[in-house]
Amino acid sequence: MYRFWLALMLLAGSGMACAVERVVSLAPSLSEIVVELGSADLLVGVLDAGERPAELNGLPSVGRYGQLEMEQLLSLKPDLLLLWPGSVGPAQREQLKRLNIPTYVAEPHNLEQLTAQIEAIATQLGRPERGVSLAAQLRQRLDLLRQRYRRDQPLRVFYQVWDRPLYTVGGGQIISDALEVCGARNVFADLTLPAPQVSVEAVLQRNPDVILASDQAQLEAWKAWPQVAAVAQGRLLLVTDKGLERPSGQMIEATAKLCQVIAPDR
Repeated sequence: MYRFWLALMLLAGSGMACAVERVVSLAPSLSEIVVELGSADLLVGVLDAGERPAELNGLPSVGRYGQLEMEQLLSLKPDLLLLWPGSVGPAQREQLKRLNIPTYVAEPHNLEQLTAQIEAIATQLGRPERGVSLAAQLRQRLDLLRQRYRRDQPLRVFYQVWDRPLYTVGGGQIISDALEVCGARNVFADLTLPAPQVSVEAVLQRNPDVILASDQAQLEAWKAWPQVAAVAQGRLLLVTDKGLERPSGQMIEATAKLCQVIAPDR
């Protein structure tokens, strides 16, 4: 026992942290980042929401989006939790705090924060060099996209999340930053909520050059307002790639696809 405590003191004195061995990811995007870092071997459980990466198919589930199964989580004896706040309700987040399990909270509001958090997660996993390498690749790709799609006058874009009721993304939501990379500007960038509800009248007043949605029928509905610039110019554009909804490393390529949809001639 003495030797055990002596080893711990030596580690503390040298500034080294004990390597984590049992990680639970509480968001699909964070699970994806761990896979991208080549560290899926450290995961012992994940929170589910949609299809998993193939590397994680055999892992235990600790619940679904918005509903964490606390007993299952504890049974996995994690030594690190990766948390995106929106994936777990406020009451259960308070429960997690009281458990005193080391937790890394990630909530990127722009793509630069995302790359920085990928580096930070790699450090938390004890594999910092992988984070530095991946983040450098992602930043280089982003720089190239910004140069290619930059406009003196950004296109005004309405990004439609849902139609009934009508939802969009606010300025602090990472998709707004993806639009800026593509030489565009979210017409509701002044709104602070991540996914604000808006009215048709508000969209008409802001008169976007482009309307984006993931459903063709939702786009067709805008043809009832031919006075909108996006309708008059035939810029009702379909975004089928769901990668924009998951802030992980793959979101950079999803942003590249978004840019191609918005500006195919560049």
